[in-house]
Order: sequence, then C-alpha cells, then structure tokens
Amino acid sequence: MKKYLQKLGKKSHKAILKKIDTKTKDNVLLKFSHLLKNNSNKILKENKKDIKFANLKNINKNLITRLEINQSKLNSMIKTTIDIAKLKDPVGTVLDKWQRPNGLKIKKISIPIGVIGVIYESRPNVTVDLSCLCFKSGNSVILKGGSEAFFTNKILVKLFRESLKACKVNINYVQFIESKDRKIVKHLLRDMNSYIDVMIPRGGKNLVQTVKKLCNVPVIGHLEGICHTFIDKNINIKMARNVVVNAKMRNVSICGATETLLIHKDCPKKKINLIIKDLKNNGCLIYADTKARKIFSGSLRKATNKDWSKEYLDAKISVRIVKNIVEAVRHINKFGTMHTDSIITSDIRNAAYFVRNVTSSIAMHNTSTQFADGGELGFGGEVGISTNKLPPRGPVGLNQLVSFKYYVAGNGQIRK
Repeated sequence: MKKYLQKLGKKSHKAILKKIDTKTKDNVLLKFSHLLKNNSNKILKENKKDIKFANLKNINKNLITRLEINQSKLNSMIKTTIDIAKLKDPVGTVLDKWQRPNGLKIKKISIPIGVIGVIYESRPNVTVDLSCLCFKSGNSVILKGGSEAFFTNKILVKLFRESLKACKVNINYVQFIESKDRKIVKHLLRDMNSYIDVMIPRGGKNLVQTVKKLCNVPVIGHLEGICHTFIDKNINIKMARNVVVNAKMRNVSICGATETLLIHKDCPKKKINLIIKDLKNNGCLIYADTKARKIFSGSLRKATNKDWSKEYLDAKISVRIVKNIVEAVRHINKFGTMHTDSIITSDIRNAAYFVRNVTSSIAMHNTSTQFADGGELGFGGEVGISTNKLPPRGPVGLNQLVSFKYYVAGNGQIRK
C-alpha cells in the first residue's frame, strides 16, 4: 500500500517538471467539458452504481443527496469546467515589484504549489472542481474519494486523463487512488510528506479531524460550517424573510447553510413571527431559546446550550434572541467556526461593526450564507472553504492554489 502511494507521488512529481502553457491548459479543460457532455449517460450509469451501494450500506441521506448526480448537476460540472478555462492563468503573474536604493530590482512572482493531495467524501463534483483548478494552477493532484462515490469518481478522473492525453500532456497531472481500503488514508497522511506539498480534506468533522491530527504537511480546510444569520432591529422584512429561508432551506446539506438564527430583541414581534413562520412552513424544525418561544405564536422545540454548536446539515435550525449586535457578535465568535456569517440590517453602522468584528472567513451583509462558494464568488470553482487564520481563507479557488517566489536582479551589487 505504501509503495503504491509512493509510486503515485513519483508520477505526480514527474508530471509537473514540464510546465504547461496557458493555451494548452485551457484546451485540456475544454476537451474535458466535451467529454463530460458526450459521456453523460455513462457517468449517470456509474453514479447509479454508487447510489445503490450507498443505500445498501444505509449511508446517511444527506450524504446520498451529495453523492447523487442528475443531468442538472452534470450540466453544472460542465459549466464549472468552461468557467475555469476562461479564468486568467494564475501562474507567472508579477504580484509586486520594486527597486532598492542600491539598484537591486525585486519581483514577487506567482508559482504552483506542487503536488496537492485531497481526501474527500460523497460529492463527485469535487473531483471535477479539483482536477480543473489544480491543473489550471499548474499543480498535480492525487485524489482519494470516498468509497461511496468510487465508480463516479473513477469515470470522471478517467475522462480528465483522456483530455490530458488528447492534448499531449502527462496524464499523471491528475491521479485517483483506486483502493477502497480505509487504511490507505493513514499511509497517505503519514508516509507521503516527501511527495505531497499540501493536503486538503473535504468531508465531515471526523474526516477533517483525522487529517489535521495525522497529516505531516500543511492542511487547508475547515472542521464544520456552523454559520449564522443575525436579524438586526431595523430591517426590510421582505428581504429578511427571503434571505433567511434561502440561507437555511435552499440546500440544507452544504457547509454554507445557516444553522443558527440570531434575532435582535427590539426587532418587532410581528416581523419575528413572520420569519419563524416562514421557516416552519418550509418544513424546518426549530429549536428556540425561551425568549423566542414566548414571542412566537406557535410551538417551538426548546433549545439547549448544545444546539448553538450543532451543524445540523438538515432542515433544522437554532433560534436565539439577543439584546444587541454586540451580543450577536459575541455569540458567533464563541459558537461559530469562522466559516460564514451574515447580518440583515438597514443600519450601515451596524453592518460595518458586524463585518469588522466577527472572526468569520466570510462576513456578509443583507445576503444569504449559501453564497459561501467559490463559484458564486467568481472563483470559477473551489477546492473547499478554509477557516484557518493563516491564508488562504474562505473559498480556495484558482488564485489561492499558487505560492510565490522572489526574483532579485542586480548588476554586480555585493552586500557590505
């Protein structure tokens, strides 16, 4: 198993020795988009195998939802591939330049990171996003998808490698670990530091904790997406109602879904009732504190302190009444995971206070937390959301998958 992984690592390093020009990169991506379209029936067929396997194993319904591909999701993958092809190549860009008093000329230039390892669960679209983003940014990638998505991931990687071959590029820019043995993950984390430069986990809390604990190379990722929406006292009620329902219910299984709703105590009771009623009418189960339960005219479940730390990934939400924006920010910074948090307010000063003081990697004003996505923010796609305090933070897209070097040019200067 260890030798198998090291062989993949050597192939990845060999692949990136030959730098690929922008035109060739884009041709590979466009070829891949055509292959996705022309092989849609095969992809959907392989996905059905995975769905059948997942159902037999009684896998959580939220994971099955993430796993399943339909024509709409496949079209979205194709669009992502084309969008990334249209983005500016992030490699070789002069990020900054200056000249020293002694005549030395200095440039800061973007370069690929190298070999990226990714461990992820359920979502086959991650295979497409990662393959495209890593390749366009000049990196090779070794993919370890979950066993529940084995057949879908395998055909997607096969098609990407076909597009590389068609454009006369080393096919090992993208490699897929075909073993389903769970032990291989530990070897990948412990024994590949000579081959992998950075590891990206995408999945549940247990997976990410394991990666951060065992991995001996830098890790980009987040444990949980406990996202908040705060309803201030001065709001446009029509906008607030639309945003809250979208933030929670559009897709309950993504990390950008709002899990806790905070409401200012001076927000009119009529407006609070409308917002909570909207959630209930959309099938959302609500766990509320004592104050919210007294305000709402219907019945709500009683929230406990544990509910403020829950990532439901389901049609469930915690609701708390806070006395002011300071308490809202304090709650978010205590119970949140530095993922995505939003304020709904007509007060510009409160919006500025919120954005400045929450520790979130993505802070929002008058919009849905479900926009916490690289594609939605114009990155073309993402390899994940980083909640690390050190960069990269937030959606990790094309421009976050590069490092840099300094180029110093002189004409014979020596240091005194």
